[in-house]
Order: sequence, then structure tokens, then C-alpha cells
Amino acid sequence: MSVRVVIVDDHDVIRVGVRESLDSDIEVVGEGRDVESAIEAVRTHHPEVVILDVHLPGGTGGGALDVLAEVLGTADAPKVLALSVSDAADDVVAVVRAGARGYVTKSISGPELSDAVRRVHSGDAVFSPRLAGFVLDAFNAAGGEVAQADEDLDKLTEREQEVMRLIARGYTYREVAEKLFISIKTVETHVGKVLHKLQLSNRHELARWAAQRRIV
Repeated sequence: MSVRVVIVDDHDVIRVGVRESLDSDIEVVGEGRDVESAIEAVRTHHPEVVILDVHLPGGTGGGALDVLAEVLGTADAPKVLALSVSDAADDVVAVVRAGARGYVTKSISGPELSDAVRRVHSGDAVFSPRLAGFVLDAFNAAGGEVAQADEDLDKLTEREQEVMRLIARGYTYREVAEKLFISIKTVETHVGKVLHKLQLSNRHELARWAAQRRIV
């Protein structure tokens, strides 16, 4: 099945580049170049995922935050993946708190972006590796959780804990496999066991679980 997306960026060349770099199973149904046209495109085309630049002209000056405030909160609201040149912690945390399901930088490759779109569409939280730490830190600060030994963590083997921490930070299966010198299939097996043992449903829940316990 294809994923219907709207691309929002104030630079024509970026929108064209994103469109051309996406895999064939991702259908671009609309585009926007500012806050107003982004909101109109979402309301007109009803995409499943919005690829959203963070800094946009128009609106009240909030850029992506203005768009998120208008397009989220309804039953048929799209998932939002932020795509930005900015890797500033303030931008990442603000956009995620406003409802974005992921945040990746424009250094991402076409195949990686396509994979990020699919993962966000399926309900995962997706972040470029170094940006995931900003989100986890924000969860910790907001939750006020005290780091402590956790009985659930003891259920995981040492290797499962290694995989869990990397996945919770936002690394892809391929990146985890490369870091740990194991196959992607082995990573998938470990993740399945981790989710089962911790009684979690997906990577998004795993990231929150890890953040709340400050074990990433």
C-alpha cells in the first residue's frame, strides 16, 4: 500500500528534491510553501503523513508550530514528520511537544527518508540519532522521574539491553546492526523479544519507557 504525503517547505528546490527522492510507494498528493498553504494542502488532500519544514513564513510566526496547531487533534489528522536543516534542541523539543511523530535533518538520504515516512505512518517515533537524546532529556525533565533499578530491565539479556538503548535513541535496525556487528534479522529478533518482555507494542512506547527510567 502507498502512503499519501504532503510536502511542506518554503524552498521550491527542496520540495522537488524530496519528491524525487521518495520511493515509488510514497504518493505525494500536495505541497505547501508557507503556513497557510500547508494548512490548505492538508485540509484539501487529507494526507496520511506530512513532511514538514520547521521554519516557515506566514501564520503567527511559529512556522511548523502554527501548522501543527491547525492540522492535529482531529480523528483523521495526519502523522507529521519534521524535516529541517536545524538540529537545535529547542526546535526538536518544541515540534515534538506540539505533536510531530518524528524529526530528521535534511542530511538524510532518500531511502532513509522514505523509511522514516513509513515508520511514522505505522505509528513509530522517528528521529535522527543525535536528536533522539534531546527528546529523551525533555521527557526526563518533564516527568521528574528518579533513576532507579527496574525489575523489568532485569528481564532483558545484556545484548537485548544494548539493542533496546539504541532503538530507543532513534537508530534504525540497520544502524544498530552495524554498531553491534550483528545482522538486521538478529536486531529484529532482539527487538521483538524486548517488546514482548516489557509488554510494549512498538518503538514509540519503547522510547518513552526508556526515557521515563533514564536508562538510555
